[in-house]
Amino acid sequence: MSTAAVTPADPYLLLPLRQRVLEQRLGVRALHLHRTGHPELSHRFVEDTAENIYSVSKTVTALAVGIAQAEGLLQVEDLLVDHLSAPTGGYGQGVDEVRLRHLLTMTSGSPVLGFLDAEREHEDLTAHLLATDLTAAPGERFEYSNGSIFLLARVIEERTGQTLRDWLMPRLFAPLGILNPQWFTTRDGRTWGATGLHLKSGQLARLGRLLLDRGAHEGTQLVPADWIDALHAEGTWVTTGDPEPEAARYGFGVWDCTVDGAWRADGAYGQFLLVLPAQQAVLTVTSHLEGRAGAEILRAVWEELLPLL
Repeated sequence: MSTAAVTPADPYLLLPLRQRVLEQRLGVRALHLHRTGHPELSHRFVEDTAENIYSVSKTVTALAVGIAQAEGLLQVEDLLVDHLSAPTGGYGQGVDEVRLRHLLTMTSGSPVLGFLDAEREHEDLTAHLLATDLTAAPGERFEYSNGSIFLLARVIEERTGQTLRDWLMPRLFAPLGILNPQWFTTRDGRTWGATGLHLKSGQLARLGRLLLDRGAHEGTQLVPADWIDALHAEGTWVTTGDPEPEAARYGFGVWDCTVDGAWRADGAYGQFLLVLPAQQAVLTVTSHLEGRAGAEILRAVWEELLPLL
């Protein structure tokens, strides 16, 4: 029997995954599937409202770094201290060796991860990060960190004189039809960068398509294509030491997947942009899955949708 004979018609492609979501109570709120040359497919389980996309925000900040690099504002191999001035009392030990690449791959060695209340509510998180001694040499080990990505946002803010959110408005958000995105800030008004961007699922899906299309949107190159490639290049990945196979390697603000060639933006509670180059497809998933690993949603996609593409 030919593949065409067993592949569902487009409107039914999402049906097996939708059934799995309901049967296993995976907490998915919306699914959006874009395939090159095919109609857009979507299904919403709940009303589409702007929700926190959590660490998918990190991928957006990584896109901002690529845009800033193309504008000559920075280079990924720059030292952090060449962009952010020393706090009162000076830099912490080892901070002068941190490069922007280390921040992107979460290998800076800083113990300030930005998850503790005392860190999130610090009156000057930038100074706190810069003044704290490293606990590992830059590049030595991976440690998941909101603090590292926050510093990237701060670098762009220092170079441009605007918050990251405002600087991205004409360069990324407005061209994608995202007209008034809300993004959490620190106490001193700095865009968090690492988390806190709020989007509707349809808006998030436009970012997913941008990743699949290597930074192009309706004929305009919003993000350099070579930067999109660099996010998930073989030489970019760092090993995380995580026993979960779907979390084994991290790139520039994105994760490697167990499916060959696939990569993703990934946020808490099951927010995903799953880029599937071999299938010329991207699946956007928004969810609220508590108490279970988001990898359960990924495995549902691999088993219920991927074979149909």
